[in-house]
Amino acid sequence: MSGIHVRRREVMLLPESSRVIVRPFMPGNDQRISTIIGRALALSEEDAARDLEAVLREFSSRHRDIESLLYANYERARPHVFTQRPLSRARQLLIGALFSGEYALESAALFNPSIVPHPDQGGVEEGGLRFILSLRATGEGHISSIEFRTGAITRAGEIGLDPVSRFASIPAVVPNPDYKKMPFTIKLQEMGFENDYSNAVLEGLPSCFTREDLEKSARRVRRETLPATERLLRTLECIAWLADSNYELQFPPELSMGERVIFPVSANESNGIEDARFVRFVEDNGSVLYYATYTAYNGRVILPQLIETQEFLRFRILTLNGGAVKNKGMALFPRRVGGRYAMLARQDDENLTIMFSETPHYWSDPQVLLRPAETWESVKVGNCGSPLETEEGWLVITHGVGPMRKYCIGAALLDLDDPTRVKGRLREPLLAPEGTEREGYVPNVVYGCGALLHGRELILPYAMSDKASAIARIPLDELLAALRA
Repeated sequence: MSGIHVRRREVMLLPESSRVIVRPFMPGNDQRISTIIGRALALSEEDAARDLEAVLREFSSRHRDIESLLYANYERARPHVFTQRPLSRARQLLIGALFSGEYALESAALFNPSIVPHPDQGGVEEGGLRFILSLRATGEGHISSIEFRTGAITRAGEIGLDPVSRFASIPAVVPNPDYKKMPFTIKLQEMGFENDYSNAVLEGLPSCFTREDLEKSARRVRRETLPATERLLRTLECIAWLADSNYELQFPPELSMGERVIFPVSANESNGIEDARFVRFVEDNGSVLYYATYTAYNGRVILPQLIETQEFLRFRILTLNGGAVKNKGMALFPRRVGGRYAMLARQDDENLTIMFSETPHYWSDPQVLLRPAETWESVKVGNCGSPLETEEGWLVITHGVGPMRKYCIGAALLDLDDPTRVKGRLREPLLAPEGTEREGYVPNVVYGCGALLHGRELILPYAMSDKASAIARIPLDELLAALRA
């Protein structure tokens, strides 16, 4: 070990199976859907009301506004309802319940945390800090989502988490999001769908267009192109897929941070939103925007994506462009460096790379920053979140994989003005899994997705063997001295 005094497990976060959301449960076979609806339609009005009352009695205490959730799932099933007679509210909700199911968000794990200062620091004691902790929650089927916790660090450095509501809620998908024409076009080019059809769809659109604008233009091209070729249909399908992959989410402002859950929406993240690395980004003019890079997983391939938010109520989900958008572990620097955005990443599942861009949405030309050097990181090396700015350089918390696929956490120091220059690097792990930290879904792992500095301490959240999470406190001066040695 590094010899640095690490106060580990100052705070512990364990998965809780009782935190559930309501998800649609739609059998894949249309005949089965119709059969289930038929049984609900065959009930008398009294029986339908009685059966709904039993559902509400059992599940209302587990969700906020259970009736609106059931009605939303009735709306999904409504195209299969084969009667023209109006249905009572009770029967609609009962049909919605038949096509609903609870999902325990974190029944398997609550791990891979990142931490950022809260956008609202009102009422915090002088020298203290309110923070937001993001976590990867994993449940049945290993589907991952993003959960949040809030807490505060006192002037003395003591860390406390706010109580968490037993409720969990997913946001509304904004129905008519807008898109920027240039990155949308670039992504279509990268996907191999720059052709006469895509050009015809996009050429009449403004530099910033809405989903309705896009769909109207696509319908026009479809009408004007006869006969409809397979190439046309594939192009329009790809345009729709790309639009679906760039969306916006909105939480109601009265919902506490701990109740907000970002659950997979698009097809490319159907099997999970993994390892979000949040960072508080400060522009040159002083404006603040929170970014998070994450890995979308559809069960077959991964795709790095980007989240943008200002207040953690409205989230913009975006695909990333460029030849360097691959693999896992992209982490954005918290400000521009030399007038450009800077990003850590890994291209080859082995080395840590760095790259620069004029925009946070396009990345290319990576260069190797760190290669595996010590035995504990000899399989591969990556980052544990965005770099932290200190007076001596950019502090990068790293992870390394060594013998027996053991994950340890290390650190490196980069030059402030030229972060391609490595000033120092720990030869021994800063944290290695020990004791009960070794036991979990993936044993022998400590791993993080983002830390912060508070005074002269490093506040380091970390996951333990893909099961639970903890927060450690580390003296910054000791760490910097070890990196200078």
